[in-house]
Amino acid sequence: MARQSGVTVPLPVLLGMGALLLVVLLATVLGRPDPARPEGRALISVDLRFEDQSDGGVTVRRADDGTVAAVLAPGTEGFIRATLRGLARERRGNGLGPEMPFRLSTWPDGRFSLEDLATGRTLDLRAFGSTQAEAFARLLPAAREERR
Repeated sequence: MARQSGVTVPLPVLLGMGALLLVVLLATVLGRPDPARPEGRALISVDLRFEDQSDGGVTVRRADDGTVAAVLAPGTEGFIRATLRGLARERRGNGLGPEMPFRLSTWPDGRFSLEDLATGRTLDLRAFGSTQAEAFARLLPAAREERR
């Protein structure tokens, strides 16, 4: 049998403690900055579209004028391909198509981010390691450094 200690806490105190806990929890979750989107202004940003080719290659085009920024040969750039497959799967799951481009950015603190403009999801590419971030970083100079 459980014994009661005989200590009672008034209901208003319990409700107040619960409300305080809820406010702290919400402030922690909602007030936290997105680590994939650093504060400040991107140094370089470019909107890109990635088009699969029949030979297994991928053509990377600037979204603003359609010029080719890069061509990924079949079987190369596995990290870029895997990242885009995951983002495309997320789009399909949300009933979205390939119409919206992806925004590739570099930030003053050295970060690289890839934002899916259709879903709003942003990836901090450095979180995957410097080699993987460099794979995307190579697309920035080829994209003629569009500043935003």
